[in-house]
Amino acid sequence: MRRETFTDAAVTYGAIGGTLAPDLLRYPPQGHRPQERSVRLGSGEERFRLASRSLMTWGVQRGSGMSVTDLESGTGVQYSGLRFNADGTAAADQNGSDNEETFSDDGTPYIINGMTARLRVPFGPFTVTAPVRVVYVIDEVDRVGFAYGTMKGHPESGEESFVVARHEDDSVWLTVRAFSRPSTWYYRLVWPILRMQQARFTRSYLRALHPAGAA
Repeated sequence: MRRETFTDAAVTYGAIGGTLAPDLLRYPPQGHRPQERSVRLGSGEERFRLASRSLMTWGVQRGSGMSVTDLESGTGVQYSGLRFNADGTAAADQNGSDNEETFSDDGTPYIINGMTARLRVPFGPFTVTAPVRVVYVIDEVDRVGFAYGTMKGHPESGEESFVVARHEDDSVWLTVRAFSRPSTWYYRLVWPILRMQQARFTRSYLRALHPAGAA
């Protein structure tokens, strides 16, 4: 099977990396609905390490009842936005940085830039397939996470990010940020139902990494 490229796996929205914007809730991409939720997971280095490892091996999605299938590594190129020269013109070299693919103890590949996957989401008596592509990865001393964007076939169009952070008071938090809108006319007709499902899964996301299993 031919491995997909970035061109093959294009996302279905323009504001790539928009979940990084500090003013997302006030100024979301036009036509999109923003949201942000956080939950405290505990405190300490070990809690941060365990939560980060689970997060970066699709623990939030799997812990929410989704199946994660058809994983493709992609190119590993990090989305970092456009870079500009001192005179304000776009730099000629817009290449991103590469991530080396690593694996957890059970062989699950860690999430890397450009990775694609199909999320199989329970929807009443049905299962909805939601293709996504990882558009950036955060790997800092006290902050780990990633965001994926929707691909063709996803019920929604937009981006969702998942970040585990260890704060100065040693507390560990999971933050979920997103912006979305219906991807097609059909899904616009059932948008109220999709919003309820999105809210339900966001609550499940927040519970997935919690040591007590409840946010």
